[in-house]
Amino acid sequence: MEIYDLGNDASSILGNLSTRSFVQTDNNVMIGGFIVQGTGAKRVIIRAIGPELSQFGVPDPLANPRLELHNAAGTLIGSNDDWQQTIIGGVITGNQVADIQSSGHAPTNPSESAIIAELQPGNYTAIVRGVNNTTGVALVEVYDLD
Repeated sequence: MEIYDLGNDASSILGNLSTRSFVQTDNNVMIGGFIVQGTGAKRVIIRAIGPELSQFGVPDPLANPRLELHNAAGTLIGSNDDWQQTIIGGVITGNQVADIQSSGHAPTNPSESAIIAELQPGNYTAIVRGVNNTTGVALVEVYDLD
């Protein structure tokens, strides 16, 4: 992946990062790393998309993606399976359904996953697995909500 900033202004930001791949099982899951830079927390939404891909002609979409968010130490700091049901823990401290809906980036399928998080500067990893060890093509995305 290559990203180019075409602006002359040093204050430009990257608004979205995404990648698509075939999700398998065990150590062959999808892993997407990203870095939050700056001096303060950054509000982001991370999504794991599967069924929605079929409308774009993507073959064999992952039927039910599960999303995990890990910090630089590898510690699980948030997870989600089915974005309309919040899993409290780590950086997820309350029900996120309304925030996800109002973000403009809500998944279109209830079995897809999403997490909104205020992340301090550092390295993070989003891991996408298939629920019950299913396999298929998925998309992992990170959007800047600030």
